[in-house]
Amino acid sequence: MSIESNGKLTHKKMKFVPEIKFTKLFINGQFVDSISGKTFETIDPRTGDVITEVAQGIKEDVDLAVEAARDAFDNGPWPRLPGTQRRSILMKLADLIDENAEELAALDAIDGGKLFHDGKNIDIPSAAETFRYYAGAADKIHGDTLKMSREFQAYTLREPIGVVGHITPWNFPSMMFAMKVGPALAAGCTMIVKPAEQTPLSALYYAHLTKLAGIPDGVVNVVTGYGPIAGAAISSHMDIDKVSFTGSTEVGRLIMKDAAVSNLKQVSLELGGKSPIIIFDDADFDKAVDLALIGSLYNKGEICVAGSRVFVQEGIYDKFVKKLEEKVRSWVVGDPFDADSQQGPQVEKKQFEKILSYIEHGKREGATLLAGGKRFGEKGYYIEPTIFTDVKDDMIIAKEEIFGPVMSVLKFKTMDEVIRRANATKYGLAAGVITENLNIANTVSRSIRAGAIWINCYFAFDRDSPYGGYKMSGFGRDMGMDGLDKYLHVKSVATPIYNTPWL
Repeated sequence: MSIESNGKLTHKKMKFVPEIKFTKLFINGQFVDSISGKTFETIDPRTGDVITEVAQGIKEDVDLAVEAARDAFDNGPWPRLPGTQRRSILMKLADLIDENAEELAALDAIDGGKLFHDGKNIDIPSAAETFRYYAGAADKIHGDTLKMSREFQAYTLREPIGVVGHITPWNFPSMMFAMKVGPALAAGCTMIVKPAEQTPLSALYYAHLTKLAGIPDGVVNVVTGYGPIAGAAISSHMDIDKVSFTGSTEVGRLIMKDAAVSNLKQVSLELGGKSPIIIFDDADFDKAVDLALIGSLYNKGEICVAGSRVFVQEGIYDKFVKKLEEKVRSWVVGDPFDADSQQGPQVEKKQFEKILSYIEHGKREGATLLAGGKRFGEKGYYIEPTIFTDVKDDMIIAKEEIFGPVMSVLKFKTMDEVIRRANATKYGLAAGVITENLNIANTVSRSIRAGAIWINCYFAFDRDSPYGGYKMSGFGRDMGMDGLDKYLHVKSVATPIYNTPWL
């Protein structure tokens, strides 16, 4: 799409809608209606129109899914299979994802407003490779032999933690499904997946692919529905051994509370962020501008690690702001199926309105609106890429997670000052450091309290690199071998070396 002189959107291509094949709950290897018979609408954010009706899971549906997962764990073959067999099945699942990449990318585009070309070329291939990565780990889950200080010999076993509840967000539906389900399957766990109610369609399609790949019934169950109902039923369920959640800090608190008052199940949380990108005077200037734009606007700003606080050293601040304004004018907002689009619509009306309200806060608090700040077009949930300058640390737009295409640019003088200001947040998910000085890069990266630091790059995710937060951005890690470890218990086994009494 582009903007005509009258401000209306023009479409370069006709809207594309993939066939919706799966809308029911997936429990014990079958697609079934909700016990209540209720459904909910999932909305196309490009237009605000209803895509389809999806089964609305309630507590009783979660109970059935947990019963299936518990039986599959306690009595089924999956936790007892040799790692080589789990590996082969996960590799087949990865191949099936590749074969269906276009359809999966289309589902995430119409359901979540994600760019189709990014989904097809990045998100879906990354999901497949994540399953391959953990497939390779499935037959390498080993314990240790222990050197004891007494007359015993001992070793450790690493065993699957049991039944896992995965509650996934709407901003990266496919990648988050793979990041959570892949390692849990490799470990030998069984599970219930509750995708975000805004983007349920691809999770149901993945459920179908798990069946085709040969994963036994009951191992993977998908219950669609609302967080306060289906999500709460998972976090409070007495027969679930662990919950893995990615989403807001507010919901993370509720999940921890539910886990504590139920069966003290283990919890891992990847929550909100307000990540800084720190640009020093000596930075590669053009690279720094590009990284700031991508860091704030990628995936329409709907990303936990969005570099929404851009700190620029005073020597290049004015030049930097001028270049930003120039570059953002060529940023293309449009239909996710248009290959030229760099930014699609926000995921839903509620999020769309929330972002616009934050923009109004920024105006009222005295920040300078450099670019954007308005709805884009007349239909759908599109927002112009928005840049504020002259932002102060105590402004709402500099403190709270907006989760939209809004960048705050702040000026700083010294390294010590910017370290202090970058850390003055309740969050600690990620940070970017842009400099040619190795001493500055090392000092700042060690000083920022965040789970991922990217030097002269941003969004440097990799399957082999663990990812998670400090402070109120949560705890526990996804990806890497750390992402596998959280689905495993460690058991110690000891026996006497000689026939000596155990005393």
